[in-house]
Amino acid sequence: MEKNCIIDLKSISKEYDGVKVLNNLNLYIRKNEFLTLLGPSGCGKTTTLRIIGGFEQPTEGKVIFEGKDITDVPPYRRQINTVFQKYALFPHMNVFENIAFGLNIKRLPKDEISRRVSEMLRLVNLQGFEKRSIQSLSGGQQQRVAIARALVNEPKVLLLDEPLGALDLKLRKEMQTELKNMQKRVGITFIYVTHDQEEALTMSDTIVVMDKGVIQQIGTPVDIYNEPKNAFVANFIGESNIVDGIMHEDFVVEFGGKVFKCVDKGFEKDERIDVVVRPEDLEITTPEEGQLRGVVSSVTFKGVHYEMIVSNGKNDWKVHSTIMKPVGTEIGMNIAPENIHVMKKVKDR
Repeated sequence: MEKNCIIDLKSISKEYDGVKVLNNLNLYIRKNEFLTLLGPSGCGKTTTLRIIGGFEQPTEGKVIFEGKDITDVPPYRRQINTVFQKYALFPHMNVFENIAFGLNIKRLPKDEISRRVSEMLRLVNLQGFEKRSIQSLSGGQQQRVAIARALVNEPKVLLLDEPLGALDLKLRKEMQTELKNMQKRVGITFIYVTHDQEEALTMSDTIVVMDKGVIQQIGTPVDIYNEPKNAFVANFIGESNIVDGIMHEDFVVEFGGKVFKCVDKGFEKDERIDVVVRPEDLEITTPEEGQLRGVVSSVTFKGVHYEMIVSNGKNDWKVHSTIMKPVGTEIGMNIAPENIHVMKKVKDR
């Protein structure tokens, strides 16, 4: 186990009625890390979170916490707290009473409870809200109370199951920044579940991309975006052009009927591969100066850029650019070597 590891999931599998929703999952999570489990609905991310929290038992495998097996330890005896999408606040209690609930269960002295609740209210920017009823709070304020209630017990790990899902877009973006700053201030491990790629890229130190109960890739946001391991990751994280290609030799790849220099190596000579090019990495130029050329078949305004589909007979290329070319215009497209990403061929693509 890595020296800085706090949680180590060893060969975790989970079945419901004979259907395997997690398949031999291995994952270690570092102390003070903001780690996000990312994937589509049904990929197994929430089940993984519930196994870490003790709300589900794995069919096979072990959950190791700071070197000790806690697979059979109930949730209330783990140094792990959870914030659910539905915050599960007590409507008959005010803000102070909700946050203090766990401390009262532990029968801590009243002055200690008051001190710790006050600290949490400062952390989540809710000073002066102590006596407010839960029903009087906005969704964002309720979420802050739920986080404060989880953190006041001083867990070593905080689990967050799509906690921003019920908020509007503007508030979600504000809370993304707040959550990341909060995690840095309290200095504990956050394990976050979402299906929102932008959310994961914004907040995470490490992203774990999952599909069909299997980890597809683990890496930093930059690695996941720029160096996807397969077509699923490339398509799920942002938008991509994925085309057939041939790797003639190290640093030389052919696709779209042209030969390009690239930065990839280690493939067989003339191996058939998949090539990924992000839409923003296609540079528009004149047909004469372009490595590729094609005709604009559609244009959509996206706010910060235009999205154009450019067809050249072999492929339809999605291009993101601040320069708009009308439908029917022939254009050229250039791609820098570092923006061409070569992947092993996926059989079912």
